Amino acid sequence: MARAARGDRAGDRHGPRPRPEARSLPRDRAVTRHKYQVLTKRPDRLAELAAYGTLRTLPNVWLGTSVEDARVLFRIDELRRVPAAIRFISFEPLIGSVDPIDLSGIDWAIVGGESGPRARPVEEAWIDEIHVACRAQGAAFFFKQWGAWGQDGRKRAKKANGRTYRGRTWDEMPPSSSQQDGYCVE
Repeated sequence: MARAARGDRAGDRHGPRPRPEARSLPRDRAVTRHKYQVLTKRPDRLAELAAYGTLRTLPNVWLGTSVEDARVLFRIDELRRVPAAIRFISFEPLIGSVDPIDLSGIDWAIVGGESGPRARPVEEAWIDEIHVACRAQGAAFFFKQWGAWGQDGRKRAKKANGRTYRGRTWDEMPPSSSQQDGYCVE
């Protein structure tokens, strides 16, 4: 499966309504051999488009939102209001606890620590919260990386810290979206 990711075009910094280019964003998404992952920090903008009746479905477009800690858990509720083939949460960078977390209606969780020179450490307990919720609520779990801080609490290159969690790599993917709804903005 080919996947393509695209930056946030839902209009994070541009007033109360989605920018015009956000409305035309998925027109090129009709090529079904590709899966498009659209990640935004503003799923409320996509929910607004859904409320306007300007969405039609595409099975190969996945919608996600970033959730860094419990302060922004409301984004998950906003994402649930939008029709999508696959709904996913990017818990990256995970900088705080997200417990308790409701993943109902969410197909996939991507988890990763922060990287970069000013990265904050991720706590294994925070990852555990998400992993346990995924197991209990049926969401696929993908552990991307520890980031700049390793599982042992030492800071070093993110590649050196690796992506092993609980003794293995976690590369789970959501079920096939071939029979599910996606979206397209008209």
